[in-house]
Amino acid sequence: MDVAAARNLFVNSDRSLAARIRLKRWDMMLALMPDLPKMKILDLGGTREWWLRAPIQPPHVTVVNLDIDEQQGRITAIRGDACKADQLFGDERFDLVFSNSLIEHVGGHHSFSQLAEVTRKMAPRYLVQTPYRYFPIEPHWLFPGMQFMPMALRVKTAEWWPLGHTWGWPQEQTFGEVLSTQLLTATEMKRYFPDAKIHWERFMGLPKSMIAIR
Repeated sequence: MDVAAARNLFVNSDRSLAARIRLKRWDMMLALMPDLPKMKILDLGGTREWWLRAPIQPPHVTVVNLDIDEQQGRITAIRGDACKADQLFGDERFDLVFSNSLIEHVGGHHSFSQLAEVTRKMAPRYLVQTPYRYFPIEPHWLFPGMQFMPMALRVKTAEWWPLGHTWGWPQEQTFGEVLSTQLLTATEMKRYFPDAKIHWERFMGLPKSMIAIR
């Protein structure tokens, strides 16, 4: 199998393994929070495109992301730091704070704590998903045990492994991406979201990611 076919099979198409897992995650989230499609949502770290392709279309979603083109509408995009999102809205509040695979990228304990505080502050309910550190395959690069490797080996793997999202990136950019990805444990998630219940997303029976819900 060539690289293009492998990427289409695992990550790069609407029928890929990654796409099917995302759809199953939506099924799980909707089962846990059936009124989610009716809510006014603040998405920390998402994109407009992700919501446009989502199987649900809430009446209004505001997305905050450092790397986004600002746009108004039913899905409003605002360029900003999700860890400081409370500074962008004054007294405005939302029905739900939603965050999918962001917290592991914000950069260590101080930023984890900031993001968790903003999440709890901006809405009475929240849904925060993040990959589980001890799932045997690192989810961003789809490489077994990569999260446990020494940093230099992680960077080399990220450079050459064709299923990773950094395949083909410049070396310095790849290094930054690896350095800024820190998967969390269940103990850490419970520490940052003590008022939430942790639900497990599983793959082949193994805990793959955590969803903290209040």
